Parts: sequence; C-alpha cells; structure tokens
Amino acid sequence: QVQLVESGGGLVQTGGSLGLSCAASAAIFSINTMGWYRQAPGKQRELVASITRRGSTSYADSVKGRFTISRDNVKNTVYLQMNSLKPEDTAVYYCKAFDWRWDAYWGQGTQVTVSS
Repeated sequence: QVQLVESGGGLVQTGGSLGLSCAASAAIFSINTMGWYRQAPGKQRELVASITRRGSTSYADSVKGRFTISRDNVKNTVYLQMNSLKPEDTAVYYCKAFDWRWDAYWGQGTQVTVSS
C-alpha cells in the first residue's frame, strides 16, 4: 500500500507562483509514473502534468510554459512548480502515482486559489 502526502498550495495573486510536492511512502525506485491532477468546482478532474520514472514529461495545453513537473526518484517525490498563475488555475490539486505493479494511488488533495 502506497500513501501519498501532499504539501504546498495556498492562496496567491494572479501572476504569482506556488510549488506543490507529493511524497510517496514506498520502497526506493519503486514508483512508476507520477502526476498532478486538478478539479475545480463543478468540473471534472483533469490531468495537469505527468512524469515517468525516467523523466519524460507531459502537460495539459492550458499549463504548458507555466508549470514544471519534476521528481526525485530516491525520495519518491514529485513536484509541481506553478508560475504565472491565473484565476482559472484555482482548483484542488491531487497527486497520483503508480507503483511497480501499476496500481494507482491518490493523494488527499491540496487547495490552490488564485485571486484576480
């Protein structure tokens, strides 16, 4: 069983920056793809960014050029650096990780609010 603990988030003004982190309680190098999703009120959860164990990344079009995903395989931790934030980035952000068997796990979610 893998547990994901998220940190970061909060309130920021338009144009500001925030960083999120998510640590997986698992054996070293045992986590496969990790990613960040978000869910705004009244909307479906959507993929924001993902990163494979080898470091290949993908981003939603809406965040390309503004958000950067990275990871530390030794610490089993994934990061999301969010720059040039917009009010439409306001959502609960969730971390997702796949273990070595490709079972999926979710974090508890962290609120990001961007004020205009």
